[in-house]
Amino acid sequence: MNLGTNWNAALYQAIHAAKLGREVLLHYYGRLEHIEEKHLAGLVSEADKESEKAIFTYLKKNFPQDEFVGEESTLDSTKIQAPKTDGRWIVDPLDGTTNYIHRFPIFCVSIGYEWKGQMQLAVIDIPKLGEVYTAIRGQGAFVNGRRLQVSETTQIRDSLLATGFFGENEPNLQEQMKVFSDMVRRCRGVRRAGAAAVDLAMVARGVFDGFWEKGLKPWDSAAGILLVEEAGGKVCTYRGKTYSPYNNSLIATNAHLADTLVKDFASFLSPDTD
Repeated sequence: MNLGTNWNAALYQAIHAAKLGREVLLHYYGRLEHIEEKHLAGLVSEADKESEKAIFTYLKKNFPQDEFVGEESTLDSTKIQAPKTDGRWIVDPLDGTTNYIHRFPIFCVSIGYEWKGQMQLAVIDIPKLGEVYTAIRGQGAFVNGRRLQVSETTQIRDSLLATGFFGENEPNLQEQMKVFSDMVRRCRGVRRAGAAAVDLAMVARGVFDGFWEKGLKPWDSAAGILLVEEAGGKVCTYRGKTYSPYNNSLIATNAHLADTLVKDFASFLSPDTD
């Protein structure tokens, strides 16, 4: 398939791949037998592994020329190299594993497609909400076929924000707590749902006015950042630089709040924050 001229066809295939992952997740929901801890990477179950296998088996059959990066098959995310091909699929077969294990119904399948260094396609399937979020660069973002638009909130005091943090990285956690402590005092509320891809979908939908997190992996953000951009939002690093899934800090907001958050975060940042 010449993806450069068949984005709609490629999106259809990605939606189907996400559906295969969803079916695995729903099958195991509430009846897991094998749960493991990954070093500095949270929990993993047979649902994560089988979902990724189902997704990648389908995508590799239909896109054999592409590269594939997945949470369960990538041994060291810090060593992900630049693509050797034009196209790369970046997949989280189960974003929100801890939620899933504890039967908190906020989890999803996230599939992003990177073409020549730029995110081009996005699918986020949230099984328990019955929602499928999709985007093609330049064609808008949608949920179940309905066009998305970020919020119009202009002031932090009126905003509902979202974030995430990971307790096993102490320096990152300390930085995050400083930012969180400041934001929770200044905005209308901060939610910590535990699935970054879902948070990004909610920014694109206009539910959250903004989302920030440090230490995300490419599969956490690849699809969601395209949704936000195509819904009229802005995505950048904590320092206000252009964001890619390989940066270590992320701010995603409507167009009004990004600069304010960058300015507010500045005094709390560690030297390693990009």
